[in-house]
Amino acid sequence: MTEAIDLCELVERFPDDQRCRTYLERLRWRDGVRCPKCGSERISSILKRDQFDCDSCRYQFSATAGTVFHDTHLPLTKWFLAVYLICQSRKGMSANQLKRMLRINYRTAWYLCHRIRHAVEQTGEPKLDGTVEMDETYVGGKKIGWGVYAGKKAKEVVIGIRERKGPLRFFHAEDAKSGTLAKYIQENISGNVSVIVTDDLGVYPFAMKHAGVPAEKHHSVNHSKKEYVRGDFHTNSVESAFSLLKRGIVGTWHKVSAKHLAAYLDEMVWRFDNRKNPFLFRDTMMKLIQSDNLEYKELTAA
Repeated sequence: MTEAIDLCELVERFPDDQRCRTYLERLRWRDGVRCPKCGSERISSILKRDQFDCDSCRYQFSATAGTVFHDTHLPLTKWFLAVYLICQSRKGMSANQLKRMLRINYRTAWYLCHRIRHAVEQTGEPKLDGTVEMDETYVGGKKIGWGVYAGKKAKEVVIGIRERKGPLRFFHAEDAKSGTLAKYIQENISGNVSVIVTDDLGVYPFAMKHAGVPAEKHHSVNHSKKEYVRGDFHTNSVESAFSLLKRGIVGTWHKVSAKHLAAYLDEMVWRFDNRKNPFLFRDTMMKLIQSDNLEYKELTAA
């Protein structure tokens, strides 16, 4: 499946687990099945168990072995539906909604959502270049602040960095101090960036200096004086992404814990960056195949 697909076509193409498994095999081994242990192409099929046997090392495996689908008790048809629904819901899909739509219990739906988020987490992404916008926002809680002085109802800090007309990055940060902002600038913005645009938060000049960004490459718009656009300088692009995130938290998920906030940010970034990708379902399935399994005990650990 290399073309775009809608929900009706998804249901027609994958009516049972066997069709789903065949699709996973084609995605995982486009040039023929290979042993995941020794790499041999001398493979025999064990049809009754939907498995393969390596003629070289005698290792037995399936299309789901070593992937996020390994040892799942949930039918693959429901996995496929969950992936599609999460990919196509601009503001996300809550575990409660998935529970109702797939006729599964809440714990299974919650775990399923987090396994998909784990597969699309931000890792090894290229640095942003050109015109880059950077901003910070606060989500959850009732107080703006962080740490022991803000109490249990403190809001969580989210740093947003977006290349103009390009990729987005969201990060759950400990604070919005200059050292923290400098770290995200160094890790995510290219040294050859044309310009970095921020608001008038007082720590940004210090953060730029710590990150080694020349003063002439940093421009800010003075929101406190109701200045939102000055020529080509604005932070509207990253703020629009923040708006979508907040609508997801308030309108879809309703409540996001600080512990799992980074995972929700990864999901939102993946969907946002691929919002015009007609092959989003296929590409997300590839991520799931390449991802290791996230165990429930690891997910729920203190």
